[in-house]
Amino acid sequence: MNRFTSRLLALVGLLTVEVLFGLVLFIVAFAVFFYLARVVFVHHSVALDNWASGIVDGWRQAHPGLTGPVRMVTFFAALPFLLPASIIAPLLIRRAGHPRGAWEMLLAMAGSVLLNQLLKLYFNRPRPSNALLHTFGLSFPSGHAMLGFTFYGCLAWLLARHFKRPVWVAPLLLWAGLIGLTRVYLHAHYATDVLAGFAGGAAWLVAFRAGLKLFWREEEAVMQEERASS
Repeated sequence: MNRFTSRLLALVGLLTVEVLFGLVLFIVAFAVFFYLARVVFVHHSVALDNWASGIVDGWRQAHPGLTGPVRMVTFFAALPFLLPASIIAPLLIRRAGHPRGAWEMLLAMAGSVLLNQLLKLYFNRPRPSNALLHTFGLSFPSGHAMLGFTFYGCLAWLLARHFKRPVWVAPLLLWAGLIGLTRVYLHAHYATDVLAGFAGGAAWLVAFRAGLKLFWREEEAVMQEERASS
């Protein structure tokens, strides 16, 4: 009975403002993803995609020199960058004295890659045929948007939480948003792919952190019980 009570109290202790905010964010992100999936695959609407493509095409015609910098920006959520970055960043975080933060980023990225590929296979949407760079794989949701949001969002959280650098949160999230915009600009993805990638990345990151926090809280409770009984 005492063990059950201690675990129940531990779960109640998780109901903080942070957790409630995370729950709201998860619900909103999931709802946005679900809505976009219905727009694309149930209603077969391309209004949003055509509108966004028209805007970025206007930018490209007005400023032809943008394409080079856009190609450079989009690289920072490509697998050739994210794969080594997702290993180096956790190593640096661990070296700074935050091993749990290191595991959090490593596992968050691994899970995001797997989830993104499963969603792509499930929805099976081809990429735009007029892409300005050679791209592989399926289109919905955007891997650059989803993995970029996971990586930079997780990094922003860790910098704010463990390194007391909240000033980096907004720039990192804006950077992830800019990377997503480059995918539409380059016609590597439709706008709905990118928005769904952001929503999927946000939902995954919140759900993953909540699950990890529950696991660590449970682990600490078990350790305390073992020390008390010894």
